[in-house]
Amino acid sequence: MKNLQKKDLLLISLMLFSLFFGAGNLIFPPFLGQSAGVATWKAMATFFITAVGFPVLGVVAVAKSGGLNNLSKRVNPIFASIFTVLIYLSIGPCLGIPRAGSLPFEMAVAPYLPDSISKTLALFLFTLVFFMVAYWLSLSPAKLVDRMGKILTPTLLFLIVFMFLGALFKPLGGYGEATGAYVDSPVVKGFLEGYLTMDTIAALNFGIVIALAIKSRGVKDEKQVVSYSIKAGIIAGTLLIVIYSMLAHLGATSGGRFGATKNGAQTLTNVTTHIFGSSGAVLLAAIFTLACLTTCVGLITSCSEYFCTLTNKISYKNWVRILALSSMSLANMGLTKILAISVPVLVAIYPIAIMLIVLAILDNLFKGDSTIYGLTILFTGAVSVVDALGQSGIKLEMVHDLFSRLPLYAEGLGWVFPALVGMFLGVVMSFGQQWVRLKLTNVKGDS
Repeated sequence: MKNLQKKDLLLISLMLFSLFFGAGNLIFPPFLGQSAGVATWKAMATFFITAVGFPVLGVVAVAKSGGLNNLSKRVNPIFASIFTVLIYLSIGPCLGIPRAGSLPFEMAVAPYLPDSISKTLALFLFTLVFFMVAYWLSLSPAKLVDRMGKILTPTLLFLIVFMFLGALFKPLGGYGEATGAYVDSPVVKGFLEGYLTMDTIAALNFGIVIALAIKSRGVKDEKQVVSYSIKAGIIAGTLLIVIYSMLAHLGATSGGRFGATKNGAQTLTNVTTHIFGSSGAVLLAAIFTLACLTTCVGLITSCSEYFCTLTNKISYKNWVRILALSSMSLANMGLTKILAISVPVLVAIYPIAIMLIVLAILDNLFKGDSTIYGLTILFTGAVSVVDALGQSGIKLEMVHDLFSRLPLYAEGLGWVFPALVGMFLGVVMSFGQQWVRLKLTNVKGDS
């Protein structure tokens, strides 16, 4: 039985951090801080739950279950096929990867383009180079630990810490006033903002990448793989909390000095310009590009690994080529269209992903019981899918009116109560079935 060296555990933890930390993770905390102002830390407390806690638990759940497909099969084989493909497509070539390719351009390049240069052409050239690099890094998944853990992640962390230290030496001022939903319900708003990082969904993909990385270091025992996945998740999660806290603080002080902005990228632009002048744009561009590149590579790798299991006619390298090319094409749609699609998709599948992770973590109690898994996911999905349809402009009036009476529905958490009810009913029915089987066995034994 081989143990993982501390150095390798640290490198794998840094790789996991970099897989999670894309440009979305870079812009949401400062925007939260700028919007929440004096209520920043109330909102961040619950933001950490959906943006850090569940993603780390997701990595553990997938490692513990032997893959997302195995975990989903506990609900139903048909559900497993549909949900797993939907997760990989949404976080991969249809949404997550194109977003990772277009976001650094829109936030760190486009604002500084001269009028004489076509934005469409510039986006094409940027995404071409970006996805060529991502393609090259994804071709050798065994080398990801060294390339990301030793080079890309430390560089990214250094740049973010450098920006934060700059703000300490040249402070922006005090926290601003809370605005919008943060005035009355910062706790709920912070929880929902964590959805936008997409990390809980991504964790269902990255769990298998981390497990494979651990096994590539010679660890074969499944219990050890799960144990090291937990340790890597804790280290990566701690790093995420530290970096998110830095960014939220920058956003909160930025709100006090500059007032409201449209998004977190503008908030960071204000901060870096204040601290470093015009050269701050270069720093911000480097941070955005590195953050997106590391996430993009992780998504291409995990999706290619999964699609290889669906058919043996297309090799891993060909899947990497297909995903890189298709994602580059969709990235050229522009960030606005991609983000418009992302919200209803996240509303539909995020609650299901959360409850699937909760069930997996509690599986020592449930023993993979399909009744408990099935009813929990059914009740959760019923509400989240109706919510998503409403976000898309498709309202089922009678159903919507019924669901609107649920606790926390107006706050976007209407699925929580049905999820708990489904889990409770599943437990009751499961125990009832066991009791009936036990009675039938005793009756047969007596006869």
